[in-house]
Amino acid sequence: MTSTGASLRATTSRSTADAVTESDSRRRFEVICEVEPPTRPDLTRVRHQIGVLSHVADSFLIPDNHIGRATVSSVAVAHEVQAMGARGIACLNSRDRNLLGFRRDLLTAAAYGVDRFLYVYGDKPSAGGRTSELTVQAMIEETRAAAEDPMFTGLAPFRAGVTCGLRAVPAWKTAADFVFAQVSYSLESLLRWRESVQVSGPVYAGVMVLASAAMARNLAGTIHDIDIPEDLVTAVERDRNAGVEAACQQVLAIRDSGAFNGVHLVPVSRYRQVAALLETELRPPRESWRP
Repeated sequence: MTSTGASLRATTSRSTADAVTESDSRRRFEVICEVEPPTRPDLTRVRHQIGVLSHVADSFLIPDNHIGRATVSSVAVAHEVQAMGARGIACLNSRDRNLLGFRRDLLTAAAYGVDRFLYVYGDKPSAGGRTSELTVQAMIEETRAAAEDPMFTGLAPFRAGVTCGLRAVPAWKTAADFVFAQVSYSLESLLRWRESVQVSGPVYAGVMVLASAAMARNLAGTIHDIDIPEDLVTAVERDRNAGVEAACQQVLAIRDSGAFNGVHLVPVSRYRQVAALLETELRPPRESWRP
């Protein structure tokens, strides 16, 4: 395997007929890093993730009761992100909410200055069941209705995003403020999908660090139509840093394609290594961000 630095430089040096220039790409390309939400009443690790990733991330996505486990409120953590000088996106799932609870979340978010949300269906819960009262579509409609409520007058309008697999986008999702595309390890699959859909807002490609062969098997069993190259799985078994390098190469290739507005990057526990690799390649020199 080539050295990480040489491999990343090779990725950035490749050009295609439809690639945008590096300066234009950097100016428009947004990196949204997903943080691992706390499952205990302690925000120390979240703060550390934000501090480490701040040089490569434009925004941070905070999952909601991640993989069916109870976590600290995504709205509260998004507020903490913003208190540190970064931009937060609170993920909210329909699984755990009825209408009254969702309206409480919007009210709390407005009080905290959190105005961007990613609405999802939610994984199978590890305890209890689904409320089955709200759908993602209903949550978007309720969010739109909040803009007409005098209670929210003078506040920044809410922006609601959705997720989508690499297939046809339902009509109601095309009107979302932004779309997160399914994680994929194939640039070609992402580009084919992007060419096939029309949406009104920014679209972000999903990129996830493959940390182990066991993780590959788990993803294959839970994400529909995901295609994980066997050579990548073999490389990760041989060198645990191979998954980090592959994810960083994918981020740069997506940026250089000009097809997406940015990426939704999931570094899992390897956020330190991801930040170290991407900082010199993805970002032009700029004043250091400090919490």
